[in-house]
Amino acid sequence: MSAQASTLQQANKQQASSLLRKNIRKFVNNRLAMIGLVFVVLIVLSSIFAPLLTSYDPSQISLGEKNLSPCAAHILGTDNLGRDVFSRVLYGGRISVLVSVLGALMGSFVGMVLGSIAGYFGGKVDMLLVRLSEIFQTFPEMILIMILVAILGQGVGNLILVFSVTGWMTTFRMVRNEFLALREETYVQVCEAFGMSKAAIMFKQILPNVLSPVIVSTTVNVAGFILSEAGLSFLGVGVPSSVPTWGNILNAAKSVEVVSNYWWLWAVPGAVISIFVLAINFFGDGLRDVLDPKQQ
Repeated sequence: MSAQASTLQQANKQQASSLLRKNIRKFVNNRLAMIGLVFVVLIVLSSIFAPLLTSYDPSQISLGEKNLSPCAAHILGTDNLGRDVFSRVLYGGRISVLVSVLGALMGSFVGMVLGSIAGYFGGKVDMLLVRLSEIFQTFPEMILIMILVAILGQGVGNLILVFSVTGWMTTFRMVRNEFLALREETYVQVCEAFGMSKAAIMFKQILPNVLSPVIVSTTVNVAGFILSEAGLSFLGVGVPSSVPTWGNILNAAKSVEVVSNYWWLWAVPGAVISIFVLAINFFGDGLRDVLDPKQQ
């Protein structure tokens, strides 16, 4: 028996390894997904290692150098306070990416927990949680975010909390639907017959089988929250203006004079936001093709 078990275990490992290699090869062959991954990694690493790429402090004011066009000393120019735009874009990426990634991860976590509970227990619990998600979805997402920001106030931590509260519904629906189907599977009934706790069945046995769509939806939420943070900061209700973010840099473009005469103050952060969001979407599409069984 031990020899047969060992042989079976080895066969399962080989099959898993073969599937992993197949999925990696499929992802690598997806050109858009690879391009997206390269740009995401490039932008994230540039933000992390910003001190190595620029010697300027993003908050350093130099009124004698304000509104300089791109030149050798300031490769992306300066703003109306003489702050280096290149350094502000690099350091601003730290906050913008941090807020969007943490908000998406926390929102997905909330959605997974609530979706698992609703899908496994069903009945009144399911109905209550579904109605709760419908209430949240009644409001346009940006309006809901602005209401919560007005209640909680500005700040990086508050914005992450707001994104967590407003970003769980899609994940909740996906996890709930998968649980409704998987809870009827034989292995779940076997676990229940052996007296395994409901929490163990939900989070150790069923949930790992529904992580693929959750990962994809999380990448989509990251892209959406990048745009939300930029929009809120542009309107002056997101991260405080003293903190460099891509949205706060774009805030200068509210002036017609800036749009007309100082293109580098809005074109550069706008291009970075667009490239990053596109890259995240391409990367997410590649993950979906690899991880979603329906796309196989």
